[in-house]
Amino acid sequence: MIGSRRRTRSTVNVWPGYVDALSALLMLIIFMLLVYVVSQLYLSQTLSDRNSELARLNQRLSEISELLGLERSKTEALEQEMASVQDTYSASLARLENTRERLMQQTANAQAQSERLQSLDQALDEKDELSASQQNMILRLSNQIASLRAQLAQIAEALKLQKERTAEKAGELENVSRRLNVLLAERVNQLEQYQSEFFARLRDILAANENIRIVGDRFLLPSELLFASGSAQLGEDGKRELDKLAKVLLNVADKIPDDVDWILRIDGHTDIIPINTPQFPSNWELSTARAVAVVRYLAGQGVPEKRMVAAGFGEFFPVAEGTSPEALQKNRRIEIKLTDR
Repeated sequence: MIGSRRRTRSTVNVWPGYVDALSALLMLIIFMLLVYVVSQLYLSQTLSDRNSELARLNQRLSEISELLGLERSKTEALEQEMASVQDTYSASLARLENTRERLMQQTANAQAQSERLQSLDQALDEKDELSASQQNMILRLSNQIASLRAQLAQIAEALKLQKERTAEKAGELENVSRRLNVLLAERVNQLEQYQSEFFARLRDILAANENIRIVGDRFLLPSELLFASGSAQLGEDGKRELDKLAKVLLNVADKIPDDVDWILRIDGHTDIIPINTPQFPSNWELSTARAVAVVRYLAGQGVPEKRMVAAGFGEFFPVAEGTSPEALQKNRRIEIKLTDR
C-alpha cells in the first residue's frame, strides 16, 4: 500500500514539469520563428529599397550617357562643319590662285598668238591667196584675242573699283581718326582748364601754410603736417588742411562735365630710413597706408570715391638728395594732383 502510493504520487508530479518544459520550449521556438520572420521581412524591404535605388541610379546613368552621347555628336558635327568650312575656304583660295594663273597663262598665250598673228599678217602681205583652213585659224585666233582682251578689261575694272573702295575706306578712317583727335584735344583742353582753376584756387587757400610746396602741377604736403612719425592716422592739423582741399575740389568738380574722365591722384612717399613694425613691415606699406588714409578722409568729405586713386611709392622717388634732416623731411610727403585717368 505504501509503495503504491509513492508510485502514484511520483507519477502525478512528473508530467506537469514535462508539460511546462515543453510549453516553454515551444514558446521559445515560436519566438525564434517570429524573430526570423521579422528579420527576413526587414532584410527583404532593405534589399527592395536598395534595388529600387540601384535601378534609379542606373536609369540616371543611362540618361547621363545619352546626354554625353548627344554632346559628343554635336561636337563631332561642329568639328566636321569647321573642317568643311576650312576645306571650302582652302578650295576657294586654290581656285582663285588657279584662276589667276590661268589668266596669266591666257595673257601670255594671247601675246604669243598676237605675235603669231603679226607674223601671219606679214605672211599674208607676201601671199595673194590663203587656204580656207588658214583663214579659219586666223578668225579663231582673233576671237580668242578679243575674248582675252574683254576679260583683261573686266579684271582691270574690278581692280580699279577695289582701289577706289580702299581709298574711300582709308579716307573714312582718316576722318574718324581726325575727329577722335579733335575730341580728345577738346577733352584735354577742358581738363586743363579745370586743372588750372583747381590749382590756382588751392594755391591761394594753402599759400598761408609755408610747409606746403608746389612742384609743377602737384601739391606737396609734408607728412608731419598730416601724420605722426611712423603712423598712418591723420592728425587734426592735417584734417583741417584736407577740408580745404575737399571744399575746393568739390566746387571745381561740380563744373566738370561728366564725360571728362578726371581723377585726383594721391601719392604717398617716405624717406630712406627703413621701418619694420608689425603694422608696417616696410616703407611700401607705410606710404600706401598714408595715401589710403587721405583718400578715405576725402571720401568722407564727399569727394567721389571713383574719382580718386591712392598709390604708395616708398622711398624710391625722392625730391631731395642726401640724408640731411632737411632732405629727409622734404622726401616724407603726400603729393596731390588733378589729372586724367
